[in-house]
Amino acid sequence: MSSDSTSVVPHEHLEAASTALDHLTTKASEADGHTKEHLHAAADADKAHSLPQDRQANPNPTLPKPPPQTPTPTNTPPGAKSFEPMSIYVRLGMHILYYGSAEETALHWRATQDLLKEQSVKMGKQYDSPDSRDHIKPFIDSFHLLPSMPEMLQPDYTKYATFNEFFARQIREDARPQDEAGDPRVVSSPADCRLTAFPTVDMATKYWIKGFGFTLPRLLNNEALAQKFDGGSLVIARLAPQDYHRWHAPVSGHVESITEIPGAYYTVNPQAICQKGTLDVFCENRRSVMVISRTASGGSPVVVVAVGAMLVGSIKYNEGVTQGVEVRRGQCLGAFYYGGSTVIVLFPKGEVMLNQDLVKNSCEEKCETLMRVGGRVGAGPQ
Repeated sequence: MSSDSTSVVPHEHLEAASTALDHLTTKASEADGHTKEHLHAAADADKAHSLPQDRQANPNPTLPKPPPQTPTPTNTPPGAKSFEPMSIYVRLGMHILYYGSAEETALHWRATQDLLKEQSVKMGKQYDSPDSRDHIKPFIDSFHLLPSMPEMLQPDYTKYATFNEFFARQIREDARPQDEAGDPRVVSSPADCRLTAFPTVDMATKYWIKGFGFTLPRLLNNEALAQKFDGGSLVIARLAPQDYHRWHAPVSGHVESITEIPGAYYTVNPQAICQKGTLDVFCENRRSVMVISRTASGGSPVVVVAVGAMLVGSIKYNEGVTQGVEVRRGQCLGAFYYGGSTVIVLFPKGEVMLNQDLVKNSCEEKCETLMRVGGRVGAGPQ
């Protein structure tokens, strides 16, 4: 995308996007308001509920549109690809990313950041209310989640006190067994997610993270820590709203530190991550950085970054997960409350050899791979 396409955009277009997003989040307070008929309606779905919001957000037809859908290859059958529909609220988030006077300054608009924070806090409060229990069944029906409920610690959806409590439901550990559990060299997927894997950070920025401003010191907000991962590899695990919304330890070890970093609430949809000319949202969004001294490699640091996103109410660690404790591979670490989110895992150089099929999908196919908690992502050296 050229800077010319975003150089002159009237402020009223941001106001239009704000109005449309507020309409959607207000509608979401109704029992079925966040189903695939409303908040999660596909942006290219039935014109009755999709295009009116899109036109309201983008009244100027010359404004840039979000790029085409990103294919997501699954592991079974090999090479199969599916397309994840972009929800209407994500499309609005994409429109917001393109507003401004120039690419380097537009996305720092206080108005934009305040808008996204306001709407995320609004959704968090709505879904913490006891009235939000009425939202659970329509959400389950909309995303066909009923078959997965027996995997949860609380399988009865009527027992959840609020929608957020349901959204952050925890899975039974035996429902996600770790691949090669007896091999301490193995590294696991931290979430049920759409995953990308890169042998180096440079490869991640070449093939996937195209927004300007991404660096490890900015992501971690710590220059000294970032230097430990110079030449290292990383895994990006994206959680869609319909996914099981907790994250787990990818390795066993000692929790050295947990650092909270305040930030914005931009969408983490692949179209936002992969598009040139947008701000890098990983380094702008609020996030929590956990440093684990990995047992299998004599204390080498592994960083797990929980990144919040558009309409995420909060990021919360499980009780007992704090600095100074031991965690084991596959252990549940925390939960995201309503909205899409991301977990980024960083490994020092030579710490892990990532699975080649994941690397191929990420770099050659430029696609995410569907993964489950505990799935093998790679392994350390012999």
